[in-house]
Amino acid sequence: MPEVVAGDGVEIHYEAFGRRDGEPLVLIQGLGTDLRGWAFQRLALGRRYRCVAVDNRGVGGSGRPPGPYSLFQMADDAIAVLDAEGIEHAHFMGASMGGIIAQIIAVTYAERVSSLVLACTACRHHEWRRELLASWADAVSERGMSALGENALEWLIGPRLRRRFGLWLNLLARIVLQQPPEPFVAQVNAILDTSDELRFELGALEIPTLVLTGSQDALTPVGDADELAEIVPGARLEILSGAAHGLMVEAPNAFNQIVLRFLADVTGTALADEGPAAAAASA
Repeated sequence: MPEVVAGDGVEIHYEAFGRRDGEPLVLIQGLGTDLRGWAFQRLALGRRYRCVAVDNRGVGGSGRPPGPYSLFQMADDAIAVLDAEGIEHAHFMGASMGGIIAQIIAVTYAERVSSLVLACTACRHHEWRRELLASWADAVSERGMSALGENALEWLIGPRLRRRFGLWLNLLARIVLQQPPEPFVAQVNAILDTSDELRFELGALEIPTLVLTGSQDALTPVGDADELAEIVPGARLEILSGAAHGLMVEAPNAFNQIVLRFLADVTGTALADEGPAAAAASA
């Protein structure tokens, strides 16, 4: 698996897959989640795009330095991956915390961004969410990742999926619980330390943007998506009925179709046209 050394010496792990001659698409996951969180997007997106999935510092195969972390650091980490792959500009898709990182990239490195997909994310803190995340960090600091019991994981997984499979069979829940506690806490603090002032810069973006959320998302409710879509000029808002915060796992087919349709519009390509180079896609 490829790695790149970030500016502060931390190794950042990533995985490149999909269509070698496709337009680049960078995938950035959320709190405590590594690139495995995109498992249900690999085939659908890889058939058309040169996908690069990044492990944020602290999770997966990336380095786990002691905190504090910064979401601006993580944005720089993603750009370092682009540089290592020789990619000048790319589409960026970020989920939850990864959506905030994608917003930072769009504001800081606008010339590198072809389009944005902002999934299950927000552009500012609510006091209730700040208190909730802080309580998770305190609990994990004291008792380890097992402290994220059902009460915490229910914020991430919708009621429909809980009824069908239960909390502990959910992909995202398993990934989060496998992470070490110290980097998880450092990522939570990085979210809490990110200023709400960033949202005032989003109004100057001239980047095609899709805001995508689930109707049952309790952690970043539909109101957060509404606000993002109102701030970013020309942003498209899509709401997946019945899906919650882990919508890319809960409703992967619908999620993938919405993203592919948006990217096809941005690139001016026909969604059904795979072309002869599709056979060159790598697993």
